[in-house]
Amino acid sequence: MSSPTERAKGPGRGTVFAMALAAGLAVASIYYNQPMLGIMANAFHDARISGWIPTLTQLGYAAGLLFLLPLGDMLERRKLIVVQFGVLALALVVMAIAPGLAVLALASVLVGASATVAQQIVPFAAILSAPEKRGAAIGTVMSGLLTGILLSRTLAGMVSSMSGWRAMFWLAVPLALVGAVLMARSLPAHHPAKKLRYSDLLGSLIHLWRGEPALRRAAITQALLFASFSAFWTTLALRLAEPPLHLGAASAGLFGIVGAVGVAMAPVAGRVADRRGPAPVIALGAAATMAAWLVFGFWPGLLGLIIGVVVLDFGVQIALVSNQHLIYGLHPEYKSRLNTLFMTTMFVGGALGSMAAATAWGHGGWRGVCMLGGVLPVGALLLSLVRRRARQAPQAH
Repeated sequence: MSSPTERAKGPGRGTVFAMALAAGLAVASIYYNQPMLGIMANAFHDARISGWIPTLTQLGYAAGLLFLLPLGDMLERRKLIVVQFGVLALALVVMAIAPGLAVLALASVLVGASATVAQQIVPFAAILSAPEKRGAAIGTVMSGLLTGILLSRTLAGMVSSMSGWRAMFWLAVPLALVGAVLMARSLPAHHPAKKLRYSDLLGSLIHLWRGEPALRRAAITQALLFASFSAFWTTLALRLAEPPLHLGAASAGLFGIVGAVGVAMAPVAGRVADRRGPAPVIALGAAATMAAWLVFGFWPGLLGLIIGVVVLDFGVQIALVSNQHLIYGLHPEYKSRLNTLFMTTMFVGGALGSMAAATAWGHGGWRGVCMLGGVLPVGALLLSLVRRRARQAPQAH
């Protein structure tokens, strides 16, 4: 277990950078498929791939968050992270050699579940940091994680256009092993304060969810925003392939670079949350996400897509960092379990957003997706305003 002196000093810049890079490498694994869905569907002659593979990957991630992430409060964290990176590398091998849709679907679930090692790293950054520096540390690690999400699509689009979709998953194997080596060399050992049984860990999740309304609001708010985010990225390649654009997988991947502009705001959001509290930043993120879909709907050209994706990623990311800042302050000794509930809810939202977007596309094309994506952040904004009123109510008496 880290000492109070270590927490006061906080992790060095090199350690935080290594954690950010490793988190990005891990989470990238679940997004490689998105710009390649058309290529994969054509290779297997099965249109179901476009809807099922991203959905199964995100559901696998949600399952990993629920059943694997609590282990961070039970086992030595550094060893757990390194082992989980090794499992991720093996899952990516299965993905690369999948002979048919059934194996591809199973491998997608395994990749999603093992990629939750990224979410073992985020609460570790919070544990190693002093409370007044928690937001900045989370923001930096989340910048790496979010950069991995966005640039994974760029890399996958380029590689699949040149060498096919299997080449991308083969490339992902050594990248996952790089993450394992980085964490083995950079992280301190950290043992839990007390030994817990796995059944007790899972049972405590129910009590945390029931007993923390702030956690529930944060999780549902972010689930709505991530569903909106996933709706865009799941259908972007289909939108770009339509006339008059007629653009392929590489172009869909390049939007990851465009969206990475918003990643720079994650550390800023963390510092603002340290000083002024997370609530106003969360409300701003929900409003920005809603505004992005107005741009997508009323500015149909390529420039509208570019501007909209910057606003979308900015909104979702600043809300995510601020919501995590909020939940990690609830129970310091339960950081992994708090993150389990928060991120599981978020990724279930993302999986449902992907599935709903595929349905909306089938029935209403891009306009249907824009309607879906625009409605979701309205609910998130309302929830964030409810949270602010709940916080202000005791002060009024």
